[in-house]
Amino acid sequence: MIQSKKKWTMHTIPQEQAEQLAADLQVDILVAKLLISRGLDTAESANEFLKLDESAVHDPFLFSDMKGAVERIQSAIAQNEKILVYGDYDADGITSVTVLMETLTSLGANVSFKIPNRFTDGYGPSERLFRLAHEEGVTLLITVDNGISGVEQIKVAKELGMDVILTDHHEAGETLPPADFLIHPHLEEAYPFSDLAGVGVAFKLAQALLERIPEELMYLVAIGTIADIVPLRGENRYFVKRGLELLRKQPTEAIRALASVSGVEIAEINEETIGFAFGPRINAVGRLGDADPGVHFFRSASKEEASLYAKFLQDKNKERQAIVKAHTDEAIAQVEAGPIPSVIIVAQEEWNPGILGIVASRLVEKYTRPTIVLGVDLEKGIAKGSARSIEGFHLYQEIAKNRDLVPHFGGHPMAAGMTLPLDNLDEFIERMQAQGDASLTQEHFTPQLTIDVPISLSEVTVEAIENAAKLGPFGMGFTKPVYVVTGAEVKSFRKIGAASNHAKLEVQQDGHVLDIIGFHQGNLVDQLAPMTALTLAGDLQINEWNGRKKAQMMLEDAASGDWQLFDVRGIRQLYRWLNQVPDGDAHFVAFHDQTIETYQDQLPVAITKLEDFEAQHSSVVLLDMPDNEGQLDEVMKKSQWSRVFAHFFTPSQAFFDGLPSRDQFKWYYGFLMSKEKFALKEQGAQLARHKGWSEQTINFMSKVFFELDFVKIDNGHLVVNKESPRRDLSEAPSYQQQQQRIELEQVLLYAPYRELKQWFDAKR
Repeated sequence: MIQSKKKWTMHTIPQEQAEQLAADLQVDILVAKLLISRGLDTAESANEFLKLDESAVHDPFLFSDMKGAVERIQSAIAQNEKILVYGDYDADGITSVTVLMETLTSLGANVSFKIPNRFTDGYGPSERLFRLAHEEGVTLLITVDNGISGVEQIKVAKELGMDVILTDHHEAGETLPPADFLIHPHLEEAYPFSDLAGVGVAFKLAQALLERIPEELMYLVAIGTIADIVPLRGENRYFVKRGLELLRKQPTEAIRALASVSGVEIAEINEETIGFAFGPRINAVGRLGDADPGVHFFRSASKEEASLYAKFLQDKNKERQAIVKAHTDEAIAQVEAGPIPSVIIVAQEEWNPGILGIVASRLVEKYTRPTIVLGVDLEKGIAKGSARSIEGFHLYQEIAKNRDLVPHFGGHPMAAGMTLPLDNLDEFIERMQAQGDASLTQEHFTPQLTIDVPISLSEVTVEAIENAAKLGPFGMGFTKPVYVVTGAEVKSFRKIGAASNHAKLEVQQDGHVLDIIGFHQGNLVDQLAPMTALTLAGDLQINEWNGRKKAQMMLEDAASGDWQLFDVRGIRQLYRWLNQVPDGDAHFVAFHDQTIETYQDQLPVAITKLEDFEAQHSSVVLLDMPDNEGQLDEVMKKSQWSRVFAHFFTPSQAFFDGLPSRDQFKWYYGFLMSKEKFALKEQGAQLARHKGWSEQTINFMSKVFFELDFVKIDNGHLVVNKESPRRDLSEAPSYQQQQQRIELEQVLLYAPYRELKQWFDAKR
């Protein structure tokens, strides 16, 4: 039995329904199942989804303040007023700034930008930077992706005489900033889509200013939208889909340079490229210092300039990775110093606030708990950091309950950033953990895996996987599908990788075969035995090598209700397979004292004799051959073993010794008849050599004759009993035992694995 690492929620899809939709749409059944799992279970709804086009882009003037904002910007351009675009230091903020800088520059505006440094200015609007902008003559301030909690800071900007256009998408508090114009999809009843990223809102402003859909900026919207992990549906879905097409077909010099340092082929750019290659590099500059180079990178005027900035981003990302590892190790040490609370909050001096969101994500992944990671600044007397959550714990709302302790925060249900006075930290920890205790249960702390699409291996083809990929982009709100194959038999398995920490399996079902790759799942191999029926959950991908394409599954989790038989027959050095035996959850059983003497020193636990055996564990190791099948039956009846290790050591093997033939018995009986008496102990070995038999054969036949009363023993000599009635050799107990042992050895020692497994199946 193999236990899954996560709690699975599996969707059921009626096979007939999938086959009908596949026929109606003329698509692979794999694609039909994916559509049904997304609620697109009719030809009409599926066709509407598949025909996503520019009509998904809504009129920007549905925002109630858009008309006023556009008119104010047009006035500023006409009057040559100084405009400042004020953004955030993450990828969403950087792309938001770039969108408006490109737009306003194209309209002839006198525009500059400013992104706060997270170390000196912190998250959100900065009074210091607003005052500096005023001194520089800025009269119009446009904020993008910079939060909507900075009520006091916006009030200062207004008091200084600047007009403020606030564009944002974060959770709004009870009090809104006193901006002149506020463009925020969550606050609009008339605008039909509320899940825009910050760059999406900036794009709507650009669309309104340009009076067209600026496709040339769509790639920036795709990058910011994916990086900020907002739902990929509706307008976002179109932005990302079209943006990815433009990234592949019309890449800028900046994108070419970024792809080069990331080791990415332009033609293969997809949503995962943004999420795992481009996004981290763009984010790295703002995490470690000034984020302005991110905007300059996107606006590079030449190939050379783009290459220089791309190398800078790459170097910063490498630096970021090293810091993340160090901070994560330190944070884990804090968490594991005591009981793990319902809400994890760790804090330490000299932690870099720029990467604490990543550290929080790592801790959430490891412990499945809402996590807040704070860097402590003793000089300023503050704790500053980031938080990540799990389903069932609305992070923004839970932090908002502590506004009296946390004056500066912002975020979403699943992520947040904050700064609080150090004096408030202990009480904040106490309150948040109490809130977690009140709302979270052990159910929340179990990692969840939602499985969308049940499939059979016959449905998995390269073409089907390629067609399913066309339903993308995948992301939040339209997640990448998790497929499940049930009852696939293990054909082969091994560990791969320099550290042998990855798994590669080959499974088969009804004549169809699929490769399975499990990164960081090398321990699964130790739990596998041939013929194990597995349920496998993961992502279907295409492996291309030397021009050949092959379907494969990237394993997310695996489970099996089957018991496993581990065939370690003939491997006398126990250390070669002991690592497969569950530590502390196995009985080592021996049927003979000699086995205990041979192996006890090699084992970390005591070997159990059959008569002392009480089942307490889920696995059993059968160290040696039983004398008879009944002994093995007794062991197998003790428990429904999840794992059986068949070692079956035996110093001598009846199968090879065999039974003497009837001609041998006949000759030996005739020999004894010809002698008045025969001294077996003194003369048996000599007779065996004379006949070319083993001494054991002579002794065995003597014992059989004695049991049948064919001979008697007189002072150590064999004497033929001439009065004995005629009897068959098979009536002798020794003959029967030897015959049974030969048959048992033939199965337990020499049967092929499949036959041995079937024999044990019958026993169970």
